[in-house]
Amino acid sequence: MPETDRALRPLLRDGAVLGEGPDAAVPVHYGAPLREQRHLLDGTAVVDLGQFELLEVRGADARSWMTTVTTQVLAATPVGSSASLAVLSPQGRVEHMASAVVLDEEALLLILDAGARAGMRRYLEMMRFAARVELIDRDDLRVLGALSPAAEVLPQLGLPAPVAVWSEPWPQVAEGGVAYGPDPEDPVGAVLTVCDTASLEALPWRPEHLAGMSSWEALRIADHRARSVREVDERSIPHELDLLRTSVHTTKGCYRGQETVAKVLNLGQPPRRLVMLHLDGSQDIPVAAGGEVRLGGSEGKVVGAVTSAALHVDLGPIALAVVRRAVPLDAALSVQVPVGEAGGESTAVWIDAAQEPIVLPRDHGARPATPKL
Repeated sequence: MPETDRALRPLLRDGAVLGEGPDAAVPVHYGAPLREQRHLLDGTAVVDLGQFELLEVRGADARSWMTTVTTQVLAATPVGSSASLAVLSPQGRVEHMASAVVLDEEALLLILDAGARAGMRRYLEMMRFAARVELIDRDDLRVLGALSPAAEVLPQLGLPAPVAVWSEPWPQVAEGGVAYGPDPEDPVGAVLTVCDTASLEALPWRPEHLAGMSSWEALRIADHRARSVREVDERSIPHELDLLRTSVHTTKGCYRGQETVAKVLNLGQPPRRLVMLHLDGSQDIPVAAGGEVRLGGSEGKVVGAVTSAALHVDLGPIALAVVRRAVPLDAALSVQVPVGEAGGESTAVWIDAAQEPIVLPRDHGARPATPKL
């Protein structure tokens, strides 16, 4: 599990059930997950993303320095603007991911997944050298997720003025980006609102104001968005997860791992690809991350693994999985679901799964950003 030593009080109300793994600090739902998801889709509820961590990069060189040490262009970007970024290894593997907001002329706020801040901070400290920057852990702040800024979703609640609001026009390809597959159907996007923690905890939250993490994950999966603590492993390159769409600026140069990015983009193919799975819900058995993905049934060849799964209010059971590039786009797949042990051996059932492509094999063509007119 990612490392963290933060003390966190979740935004609780009656019926709250805490999550597991990286989301153990916040409610997975409050007793009615599908109703909560509908409220989130309708723009009348927010999600407690208090497990997300915040790191401020402040100083005269903050934006120019972050441009040189990450995959994104942040120099000269307007105050209040948002971006997605990554840090790659020298071999082009994904090491860190973050959402960034320009706070003022000399500061950026990085929003990181649960437990991811310590690793990002170590990397940035290693790369600081003579740059005029300081790194500040912002545990006084908390993130709310919704489809619009939180103050627009809950105007009656009296939310404090936000410190930052992050959003991007997903799935639009960002400047310098390249899409490795089709846009998701009916995307809803995501908005992260960052506010003072103490002020949020003091508000009179009502049941209808909050949706659980299961709702957020269902919408994220349907939007084809990769999450660092779910989809990224030690082998991940950004092409496999469609990160070139918004998180990697392919023409700026001067960042660690750029040779791999350029080589795979121009000459090769990513060895794996992210896919969304529509799961057979007739057996009423929830799928979990880590389940094997096979061609055909239980006797088929293992071709990947589930990375995220959720129950979507409209689409039913869905999942993200990383599979081998060579898996045919129209191939029928099956997902392993452990159900217990018998005779000292673990037992499992197999759920049929249909693919919805996210990342396509390279011979289908990568799509660059549409030039602005």
